[in-house]
Amino acid sequence: MNAKANLAPAPVHELLAKRHSTRSYDGREVQPHELLSLLEAARWAPSSYNQQPWRFVVWDRHADNAAFQRAFATLGSSNQAWVSNVPLLIGVFADTVGVDGKPNASAVYDTGAAAFSLVLQAQALGLSARQIGGFDRDALRAEFGIPGTVEIKSFIAVGHLGSLDVLNESLKAKEQAPRVRKAIEEIVFSHGWQRPL
Repeated sequence: MNAKANLAPAPVHELLAKRHSTRSYDGREVQPHELLSLLEAARWAPSSYNQQPWRFVVWDRHADNAAFQRAFATLGSSNQAWVSNVPLLIGVFADTVGVDGKPNASAVYDTGAAAFSLVLQAQALGLSARQIGGFDRDALRAEFGIPGTVEIKSFIAVGHLGSLDVLNESLKAKEQAPRVRKAIEEIVFSHGWQRPL
């Protein structure tokens, strides 16, 4: 196990404290009922006017390796180095057109909430999930016919935690580095911008 310690100065729920964006996966298949649970968690996320602008595309290496490889090919080389053992890639997309046909200013915010709901459900199921921003969005759009009104936000890699031995030395060092977050004072203000809480 390579779980990292949580150093939060105030208590947070175990799902949050133990969540870690791992790069080490053992390649085992994510079961269909587990995948459905992840997608249900995302589906029940909150959204402005209940518009639910999130969209997901699932690429399952075990179900359709050819399609998985087409998505994999859009990843940056540094991500390809560890995604090689990941069984599931889930594309995260935001439909920016609201139900009234006008731009939905909350689409990206709401999609982020749905994505994080999925990630927390993965943690609850004993799975690992890592969100990925390093990939060629234009290539992904062209390869899979993603409409122009849909913003391509991220991939989420999902699978079972694996040994650090599957990683090269550089990635292994990143996995073993301590978790770091900005101090509350840097990100939270009181009654105005940059007024200390």
